[in-house]
Amino acid sequence: MSSPDPQVRGARNHSTRSTARGPVVAVTGAASGVGDLLTRRLAASDEVRRVVAIDERRGEVPEAHWHVLDVRDPAVAEKLRGADVVVHLAVDLDLETDPAARTAYNVRGTQTVLTAAAAAGVHRVVLCTSAMVYGALPENDVPLSEDAELKATAEATGVGDLLEIERLGRRAPRAHPGLNVTVVRPAVLVGGTDTALTRYFESPRLLVVAGSRPTWQFCHVEDLVSALEYAALEKVEGEFAVGCDGWLEQEEVEELSGIRRMELPSTVALGTAARLHRIGLTPSPAGDLAYTMHPWVVSVGRLHDAGWRPKWTNEEVLAALLEEVEGRHTVAGRRLGRKDATAAGAAGATVALLGTAALVRQMRKRRGI
Repeated sequence: MSSPDPQVRGARNHSTRSTARGPVVAVTGAASGVGDLLTRRLAASDEVRRVVAIDERRGEVPEAHWHVLDVRDPAVAEKLRGADVVVHLAVDLDLETDPAARTAYNVRGTQTVLTAAAAAGVHRVVLCTSAMVYGALPENDVPLSEDAELKATAEATGVGDLLEIERLGRRAPRAHPGLNVTVVRPAVLVGGTDTALTRYFESPRLLVVAGSRPTWQFCHVEDLVSALEYAALEKVEGEFAVGCDGWLEQEEVEELSGIRRMELPSTVALGTAARLHRIGLTPSPAGDLAYTMHPWVVSVGRLHDAGWRPKWTNEEVLAALLEEVEGRHTVAGRRLGRKDATAAGAAGATVALLGTAALVRQMRKRRGI
């Protein structure tokens, strides 16, 4: 006897799932990245009754109920009706996106989702920001408490947006009684991601600012997804961090990676980073350097108390990151092509980092300066 058609079998499975107990979970930004991974995980979970997926394009999880629209569209409220929990992942942190457009999208999208969720009768919204909101400061405890004050500023890529998202999350329960907000703050995220912090490991040398105390705590995307599932199932609430247990000192990172350091005075490193960003040579503002200079390791105690454990160690995530970025070449946050990378290597890492001479002149010629 032949096996049932896969579409029929999927429909039967969905029919069974739709009558199961458990929450209806909506995911924004569901077609790619963390949103896609979470949608797949929730769709396969026996603890979830139904998954509603929202994005500007349809994703590849047929078990989910798809709605194709921009999260800034007030019509999203209708799509959320019947959902118990919304996990909001439609946030743009792309290094190459225009900063003003990125902020407008992130803030307006979060505002709309929170308002729409309240209007639709959703009782919980899960927001995903970053442990970067704690700020990277020389006086930080190692590790920071999850209740530590958020001391970050808007000087690093996307951090201003994340702080505003968190502010909106804190205000929402006051504006909409009955709506609860959970905030998830991952450490340095690795696994199909492209950030200023992952690009740090694409450089020919690891920049170390003299007198600084770098510490590294990673979070593999698989562990973030499992933590988001915990939040969606309300196994953990409030504001909490997610990442590997413990941390790595800079010397350990250099030993494990085999990449040697290049040490510069802070005035040179910060001043050059600011200049290169100002003339458009690099996408990363000088504020990004703070997260490679000072500690911002965070306790993951709340997840531990809920029974969650990371599957990845810092050493394993670093190895995965190095494998992922192999063959890429980045200098001062700017990803280079093969020709540029050869020139940078020949010139030496310091010359490449400072970006003086050839690279700056080339940029000015292109712009007609």
